[in-house]
Amino acid sequence: MMGMRYKNLAAKPEKASRSVTILGSTGSIGVNTLDLVGQSKGRFHVVAMTANSRVDDLAVQALTHRPTFVALADETAYKALKEALSGSGIECAAGADAVCHAASLPSDMVMAGIVGTAGLRPTLAAVERGATIGLANKECLVSAGQLLMNRVRGCGATLLPVDSEHNAIFQVFDFDNPDKVERIILTASGGPFRTTSLEAMAVATPAQAIAHPNWSMGAKISVDSANMMNKGLEYIEAYHLFPLDRDQIDIVIHPQSVVHSMVAYRDGSVLAQLGSPDMRVPIGYALAWPDRMPSSASRLDVAALGNLGFEAPDEVRFPALRLAREALSAGGNAAICLNAANEVAVGAFLERRIGFLDIVRVVEKVLDRVEACKATTLEDVFEQDLRARELVNSVIETL
Repeated sequence: MMGMRYKNLAAKPEKASRSVTILGSTGSIGVNTLDLVGQSKGRFHVVAMTANSRVDDLAVQALTHRPTFVALADETAYKALKEALSGSGIECAAGADAVCHAASLPSDMVMAGIVGTAGLRPTLAAVERGATIGLANKECLVSAGQLLMNRVRGCGATLLPVDSEHNAIFQVFDFDNPDKVERIILTASGGPFRTTSLEAMAVATPAQAIAHPNWSMGAKISVDSANMMNKGLEYIEAYHLFPLDRDQIDIVIHPQSVVHSMVAYRDGSVLAQLGSPDMRVPIGYALAWPDRMPSSASRLDVAALGNLGFEAPDEVRFPALRLAREALSAGGNAAICLNAANEVAVGAFLERRIGFLDIVRVVEKVLDRVEACKATTLEDVFEQDLRARELVNSVIETL
C-alpha cells in the first residue's frame, strides 16, 4: 500500500451531522450519493472516499466535499492523486489495503458501491467495525453470502440493501413476522433486448447492451441487466438478505420499472414499493435510515402512468436466470464461480472479444468445468473466484 502513515482521522466538523464513507465514489452509486450529500445542507459530511483509478474525478470530488482521506485501488495512480490534492490537507493513499483502511475509519454510514468482488474486502472491513452499510454491491452477497451475513450478525453491523429491488422489499417486509410472508417478487425491466430477436441479440454491440431503457447505470451492471444475469444475481442476493426459502423468491418482468418489487403475504395481500427509476431514492433511504430525507429525486406521477405491465420472464431468451437458480441450489462454490465467470465474460464482451449471447454460454461452460467444493472461509471464496476467472479465457478459445 502506498501513501503516508495514516493519521487519527476521527475528528468531525463542529456542526453535528451524519458522517459518510463512500466506497466507489466515482461510479454511478457514488456520484448519486454525493449528489444527495450536496443537497443535504449539512445533514451529512464525507469522511472518506475511494475509487479504482479515475484520479481526476476523485480529486474533483475530494476538493468539493473535503473528506479527510481518499484512496485509489490503482497504486500506479498514487502520484497523480497526490499532486492533484497537494496543499488541500486531504490525506491520500493507494492500493487494496488503503481502500480497506478507508472502510475501517470511523463513520456513521458506509455506502458500499465498488463493483464486483473487489468490493468484498472493503465491505467486510466496514462490517467488522459494526458500521451501518448501504450495500450497493450485489457480488459480495452472491460470492460470500453466508460468510458476510454471519459477520454482519457477529459484529453488530447493519446492512441496508441499496439495489432498488431489495431496497423496495426491505421497506415493506415484516421482519418481526417473517412467517407471515408467502413470497417476494423481484421485478425486472427486461432491459434493452426484452423484445429483440435472438438473431439480433447475437450481433448486439456493447453500446446497444448498455443502453438501458429506464436506468442510468455503469457498463457492467447495464450488460448484466440486458441478459438478465443481473436479476439472477439479485435472486441469490435476496436469498441471503431475507429469511425465506429459494422457492419463495419469484421474478417478473415489469418494463416500466415503477414497481420496484413486491412482498406477498399469506393473507393474500401484496405490498409494493413504487417510485420513479431514480437510484437516488434507494440511496437516500439508506443514507437517512431509519429517517427519510428530502431530495430532488424524480417524483412519480401516478395519474400519468397509464398501464403497468407484468409478464413472466422467457428463460429460453434469458438462460442466466436458470444458471443463477442452479448455482444457489448447488451451494458450495457454484455462486462464486457464476459471479466470477460472469465478471470476466462481461469484460470480454465490452472489449468485443466475444458476442453478447456468448456471455452466458461462457459462464455455463465454466460452471460445467469447475470442480464443486465447499467455501467455508473468505480465503476459500477468493481461491474459487480466481480459479473460475482463470478458466474463462480457455473457455472463450473454444467458442
